[in-house]
Amino acid sequence: MTRALILAAGQGTRLRPLTDDKPKCLVHLLGRTLLERQVDTLRVLGINDIHIATGYRSDQIEALGFATSINPKFAKTNMVESLFSALSFIHQKGDLIISYGDIVYQSNNLQMLLNCDDEIAMMIDARWRDLWSLRLDNPLDDAETLIMNDNGYVTELGKKPQNYDQIEGQYTGLIKIRSDKLEALLAFYSNLDRSAIYDGKDFNNMYMTCFLQLLIDSGWKAKAVLVNSGWLEIDSVEDLSKYESMAKEGKLDRFYRIEN
Repeated sequence: MTRALILAAGQGTRLRPLTDDKPKCLVHLLGRTLLERQVDTLRVLGINDIHIATGYRSDQIEALGFATSINPKFAKTNMVESLFSALSFIHQKGDLIISYGDIVYQSNNLQMLLNCDDEIAMMIDARWRDLWSLRLDNPLDDAETLIMNDNGYVTELGKKPQNYDQIEGQYTGLIKIRSDKLEALLAFYSNLDRSAIYDGKDFNNMYMTCFLQLLIDSGWKAKAVLVNSGWLEIDSVEDLSKYESMAKEGKLDRFYRIEN
């Protein structure tokens, strides 16, 4: 059985004023919330055990009837802290999908992730530059390094790239951890040095990509599940406006096909 944990604790400051009174995952994209779209995609592929890691305006997500865990320090911590606020859910049996709350993705991409049986499966957009060029004047400004070995395993991610040769794709915010590795994942996190600095951040504000890099550096195998678009990140009001306009013009399918 595969389960899903959606990380939706952040305040979504770049989506203000839309997030003045609601969490980021409850912002609407083409008439439906990001959470609705993501949950429906999971359920289409038989993933019904869905847990939400909340923080900012957690009451609104709880009111929808989802099982939740709360990161009470959401305003002062990062996504890794939100992930491990859901310890009891992580402990349960079954492969675990971990997803950012501000993305949507097509069911065919999710199916590819489900088909991968490696310790960690990471959805990587090989055609990332198309989406970044849509959102940014200079894609390199916001992109992160992602390097794979000859067998398709990620060896580096999350650093500031100096050139496009250091970017073989972009991590999309969607991963799967195999069930038999979950206890090891929890032990790894538990044993991290709380006083160390991680890519310039203290422990509480460690980036998810930094945590994944630590796992890789310690010997975990993270398989790159390569997709060609078929997902969106909604990080700002400008992103949302662009996607809405493109959908009205019939141009959004190149990046993301509305399925629900």
